[in-house]
Amino acid sequence: MKPIDLRSDTVTLPTPAMKQTMFDAPVGDDVHGDDPSVTTLQDETAAYFGHEAGLFCPSGTMTNQIAIKCHTSAPGSVICHELSHVYKYEVGGIAFNSGMSVNLVRGTTGLLTAQDVLDQLHDTEDVHKCPSQLVVLENTSNKGGGCCYDLKTLEEIREVCDQHNLKLHLDGARVFNALVSRGYSARDMGQYFDSISICFSKGMGAPVGSVLVGKKDFIHRAQWLRKLFGGGMRQAGYLAAAANYALHNHVERMQEDHSRAKAIEKTLSELDAVVKILPVETNIIIFQLQDYTNSKDFLAKLGELGVLAAPFGKQMVRFVTHLDFDDAQLECLLVALKQVDAMYKKEMV
Repeated sequence: MKPIDLRSDTVTLPTPAMKQTMFDAPVGDDVHGDDPSVTTLQDETAAYFGHEAGLFCPSGTMTNQIAIKCHTSAPGSVICHELSHVYKYEVGGIAFNSGMSVNLVRGTTGLLTAQDVLDQLHDTEDVHKCPSQLVVLENTSNKGGGCCYDLKTLEEIREVCDQHNLKLHLDGARVFNALVSRGYSARDMGQYFDSISICFSKGMGAPVGSVLVGKKDFIHRAQWLRKLFGGGMRQAGYLAAAANYALHNHVERMQEDHSRAKAIEKTLSELDAVVKILPVETNIIIFQLQDYTNSKDFLAKLGELGVLAAPFGKQMVRFVTHLDFDDAQLECLLVALKQVDAMYKKEMV
């Protein structure tokens, strides 16, 4: 039996129907603007989120970094959470690409409030500080266990940004999970942001790609930066067609991933080896282990039983459910977790 791979929702493979759509896609040279499949994806994704235009890029890191560069001008600062992907996992891109400082919000959820933004705000009058120019949110919050923003919080943050002339960008690496979990529409959420990075290679199941959306003049500037960053692609329509297929077929099915994540949470709560589980809202499960073990040992035991997962610190483990994780694998995983727990009990006798 193939391993049960819960390291990330990036491990998904295109479905047969998605592959066929890719093979049949009309393509052209996208750097010249001639790829109809890319154009369709960009236009439909932008409209889906209530924005004017879109830009297809190879990765969410690129769309995030392009957005930050577009919205800012050094010297200045970006307000984001200390757990955010743009800060922790994009290789220092905020500083390297944009020359910007960061004002970090502390906490365990990865989510910001309007008061957090106000508390981190640097005004333009103090010559000792970099004036704040941009706020970056992440929905869902990866390090926060897949938790989501509510619309009221987004509205309040938007008001603060407007009052202080700040741009607002969303890292929407798992934004479709948030839409399904919270039940709000992409347009309802999208109205609060100047730009959104929308990933198709995680729970949506496409092999590659993210779309950056915003106003037309913003996307025009972003095209220059995509070329500068090496992200201009030629016959990219084969990849864009996969993302567009996901947009039309894989959004609502994410509720299945969320339901399986809740089932895993329930079993973990019954294990002696597990101390704490972050609240499970979408497809991410992060849990803390007892002092008598650690993530390396716990994952080694799971690996022997055919389960792959990711360490999230010395005592922390992360599971991510996804398109290629089905009910049969779920049942095998729950059995494996109980077996690992039994191993520890036996070792302690």
